[in-house]
Amino acid sequence: MTHYKELGLVNTKELFKKAIDGQYAIPAYNFNNMEQLQAIIIACTETQSPVILQVSSGARKYANQTLLRYMGQGAVAMMKEFAKEKGLKEIPIVLHLDHGDSFALCKSCIETGFSSVMIDASHYPFEENVRITKEVVDYAHQYDVTVEGELGVLAGIEDEVSSKTTHYTKPEEVEEFVKKTGVDSLAISIGTSHGATKFKPEQCTRNADGILIPPELRFDILEEVEKRIPGFSIVLHGSSSVPIEAVRIIEECGGKLKDSVGIPEEQIRKATKSAVCKVNIDSDGRLWMTALIRKVFKEKPSEFDPRKYLGPARDALMEMYKHKNKNVLGSAGKA
Repeated sequence: MTHYKELGLVNTKELFKKAIDGQYAIPAYNFNNMEQLQAIIIACTETQSPVILQVSSGARKYANQTLLRYMGQGAVAMMKEFAKEKGLKEIPIVLHLDHGDSFALCKSCIETGFSSVMIDASHYPFEENVRITKEVVDYAHQYDVTVEGELGVLAGIEDEVSSKTTHYTKPEEVEEFVKKTGVDSLAISIGTSHGATKFKPEQCTRNADGILIPPELRFDILEEVEKRIPGFSIVLHGSSSVPIEAVRIIEECGGKLKDSVGIPEEQIRKATKSAVCKVNIDSDGRLWMTALIRKVFKEKPSEFDPRKYLGPARDALMEMYKHKNKNVLGSAGKA
């Protein structure tokens, strides 16, 4: 077994406490390859932001679990070297399993160096969700690994997680769930959703430029949850803003993203002023990476050197992550 402390990682306990007290959120960025990992680490070190590196079940299969362990260790080494070179402080890094769907998967991640895991049993009835989540918590806490649970179901598709409809979190269930499971943080459903098309056009309005404007998040549910479990760490999944600039580049360069719409950044910023201390962002990274790769291929159709199209994509990702840390999540300077 490889314990996360051997890799130089941290869990989420102190990070979340500081984030709630400081009214900001820790960025939780998903990654699948080296360029994404480089962009996250460099951007977060430059902005002096703590960061949660997220790996979905699908990403784990894609990258190989052994390789991921070394990528986590390599991320810490990269951060230390970059911080030293730039005269910056080292930043805390969490390696987190996103949407773990079984005890076996969570156990495997804990044993290969993850410092935090999510067990998502939200699609089961309440009592079964409690049972499965508690099983993971009981095992993880033996190794000081933090656990995220979920109540409510988000619409949309992310890797192997999908739902056609949103089931909002029931505030009356959260206190019992937290008490019975012992989870360290709770993902709730207040209107965010997975993927680049988070809402149907009929759910939105259009502004003068024809851009879809989504409905506001259910802050009333968030407020009621906070009343019932005051000071407890809350997580928002599906919080990408789906930047129109990236969507337009993709479409201008041959892609098709019909009715793409995300969560307005001002709504995410508003949420961070509460007990929301972790915000998951995946689709925005995918969109910017795809946009720059498509742009290079359109402008230079003879290009075949991966460095020449993955490099610009990585640079665009770095700028996006820095923007999120500084202007949306408020995590810049909180390392």
